[in-house]
Amino acid sequence: MKKSIHTPEYECFTRLLRKTREEAGLTQVELAAALGQSQSFVCKAEIGERRLDIIQLRTLLAALKVTLPEFVRKLEKELSRGSKGG
Repeated sequence: MKKSIHTPEYECFTRLLRKTREEAGLTQVELAAALGQSQSFVCKAEIGERRLDIIQLRTLLAALKVTLPEFVRKLEKELSRGSKGG
């Protein structure tokens, strides 16, 4: 297992995180305000510069009105597509 956060899987995670925010109709600034964080916190999480622990991810998703299990199902689906070459 690679230790780098710059894996195809983590890139898929960050892409889905951003897509989820956009689908919720929120800007990074609006999400950051809802979380009591800075816009740079959201930006860094979305570009993979800042790793989120599971509790932070759950809190972020709650602000987007998405459950952790729902997000994980979408992530698994995306990762499965990637491993099939498409």
